[in-house]
Formats: sequence, C-alpha cells, structure tokens
Amino acid sequence: MTSMLLVFTASIIGSFGAVFLKMGAARLDGSVMSFVNSRLLLGVTMFLGSSVFYAFGIKGGQLSVLYPMVSLGYIWTLLWSKIFFNEPLTRAKFFGLGLILLGVFFVGMGS
Repeated sequence: MTSMLLVFTASIIGSFGAVFLKMGAARLDGSVMSFVNSRLLLGVTMFLGSSVFYAFGIKGGQLSVLYPMVSLGYIWTLLWSKIFFNEPLTRAKFFGLGLILLGVFFVGMGS
C-alpha cells in the first residue's frame, strides 16, 4: 500500500512538473539563456523529485502493477491544463482518460 501511495504521489508531482515546463517554455525566445528561467527549472526539478518518489515506490512493490499507475499523471495533467491554461475538456479526452483508468484497474486486478 505504501508503494502505491508513493507512486501516486509521484504522478501528482510529475504532472505539476509538466505545468511548470509549459509555463517556462512560454518564456523561451530561442536563446540558450532563455532556458534558465525559474518556471522551466521548477518543472525539471519537479520531474526529478517525482522520480525520487517513484523509485522508493517501485522498490517495495511489483513493477508490473506500479508502473501503469504512472499513467494516472495524465489525469492530473488534464485537470491542471484546464485550470492553468484553460484548455478545453473534450469528449475524446474523457474517453481516453476512461481507458487509462480502466487499464490501471485491470493491471491492478492482475496482481
């Protein structure tokens, strides 16, 4: 159970990493120095931080069950995309998220 919680936490942190990468990417102007901006660096840091949680999570559990849980980050990313960037929530996106949840459920049932 602890392993699942760690991987779940990693998926949330990683999804916020994607948000900050997008915010930082908006500041890129083609110069090398534009890559040194706080939002882009925070996004990279959050991705690295999520990897720490993920590593501790998979240490104590079955990789075949825990790895698919990383895809839950797509659900968080869809939510953050709507909140932070006002991206549309479409039927196709909800259908895709449903398939992700169904897949994670079935893989979890196989453990």
